Amino acid sequence: MSANMEESRPALTPRLTGAELLRWYWTLAELSSLAREMGLSAGGGKVAVTARLAAALDGLLAPAKAPAKAPTTGPATAPAAPARPAARRTARQLAAPVDGATVIPPGQRCSQVLREYFTREIGPGFHFDAFMREYVARHAGHTLAEAVAHWHATRARAAEPQEVAAQFEFNRFLRAWHADHPGGTRAEALDAWKAHRARPRN
Repeated sequence: MSANMEESRPALTPRLTGAELLRWYWTLAELSSLAREMGLSAGGGKVAVTARLAAALDGLLAPAKAPAKAPTTGPATAPAAPARPAARRTARQLAAPVDGATVIPPGQRCSQVLREYFTREIGPGFHFDAFMREYVARHAGHTLAEAVAHWHATRARAAEPQEVAAQFEFNRFLRAWHADHPGGTRAEALDAWKAHRARPRN
């Protein structure tokens, strides 16, 4: 039995090093809890939280400063009124009616207006897949007719198996396990997953 197999996962605390954090599997809930404990942002998904924690544990990222405590002595003062949150700027969104000559503005979302237009032009099989979400998000200044052409040009690639994002490691593991064990049951796959995540990555 290898030394790695005999190791047990350490406690997830601020005393870990960044390298040790990266050696083990952690859930997003575990990582988010440690981030909040260390005064770090827990937003941005598992990949971002992991990178943020590793940097902070290695001293490359300073945690946010805790708010100063009110003095406990001296005359009482009325609490300051809470600051009003800054108004959120919302990017201009397309409104119906739209047509093929309509230009995608910066910050456009995959809205119902776009869904109705694309369904009308492409047919009921249209859906916002990764290719179309990326096109709308990154191609401000292009027309909706060009977006329709992009849909048709990407259908062959869309039919291929897509790489699962890193934050969905569980799904990626199951896909690979079932490919290697075509007759395996879900219970066996879950047992294999538990064994996999209990081992260090190296």
